[in-house]
Amino acid sequence: MGNSWGKLFTVTTFGESHGAAIGGVIDGFPAGIDVDIDFIQQELNRRKPGQSHITTARKESDQVELLSGIFEGKSTGCPIGFLVRNTNQHSNDYDNLRQVFRPSHADYTYFQKYGIRDHRGGGRSSARETIARVVAGALAKLALRQLGISIQAYTSQVGHIALENDYTRYDLSQTESNIVRCPDADKAREMEQLIAEVKADGDTIGGVITCVIKGCPTGLGEPAFDKLHAQLGHAMLSINAVKGFEYGMGFAGITQRGSEQNDLFVPGENGITTSTNRSGGIQGGISNGQDIYFRVAFKPVATLLREQPTVDVEGNETIVHARGRHDPCVLPRAVPVVEAMAAMVILDAYLVNKAAKL
Repeated sequence: MGNSWGKLFTVTTFGESHGAAIGGVIDGFPAGIDVDIDFIQQELNRRKPGQSHITTARKESDQVELLSGIFEGKSTGCPIGFLVRNTNQHSNDYDNLRQVFRPSHADYTYFQKYGIRDHRGGGRSSARETIARVVAGALAKLALRQLGISIQAYTSQVGHIALENDYTRYDLSQTESNIVRCPDADKAREMEQLIAEVKADGDTIGGVITCVIKGCPTGLGEPAFDKLHAQLGHAMLSINAVKGFEYGMGFAGITQRGSEQNDLFVPGENGITTSTNRSGGIQGGISNGQDIYFRVAFKPVATLLREQPTVDVEGNETIVHARGRHDPCVLPRAVPVVEAMAAMVILDAYLVNKAAKL
């Protein structure tokens, strides 16, 4: 259970880190959308391993195969099946983990829940599962593009190194100009150096990704349990290693008074607008037409390339020393994953809102 997402735009994913492939089935995708296979592959390339010296050394081409639901370059409205084959597994690197639990990983909880676990790279708990999300998100982006909606995420903090201004002060088109995916070149160099130092120590580091959604119409989201920010929070917290989510001013706003926090309504060129956007584009759980922006906190990767005390499956104390190829910081490769999940949320909410008005 729990391998499907969405109400009208849905995706069911399958596959494990060291299995034959990662894939999925998308249903509810609108017919007649131009499907740019090169764009989908580009999104996968942003997520794939082996991109730089600060990411895992695993080498995968991550070539997507679209199996159904597309004819002559357009979506047909039928289910879209897709597959990305695993080709560079080093499963032997994980033999020493067969009988032990890695600290803060899914090893113990999976074993307790199912009575069996795939110790090779974490199996289903591996972030390699996010391949399917990126494919589905790329398709959602293509649909949203026709509606004038764009989504841009970027690395805004690694460890103690953080951008000092909000997104409006940066040229977000520069995000892809460096391997950290940070729009501030100077901060990016500091972040890259920190990640390299952490990697050399056999350790890991966490950080924050900020995401901005522009062009979102008013009216998306439902007033009670399916508030738009609740859907975004659900989507983001389902991503591996995510520990926190905030939108708008978030926790920074709690020290202010209501008179400082409220977004005042004013006349605009295209109707009513707000003089500020501390709400993050969502009020009462429904989009208000302003930019939607939020932050996602990622913990340090749980797998360390150094010795750690732990226990084996019998509860005996032992030492684990992970081998294999792992990211010292997930942030650079997680940027397209955050964008993908945001695109899926917005497209699904758009379709739900459209259906409610029929």
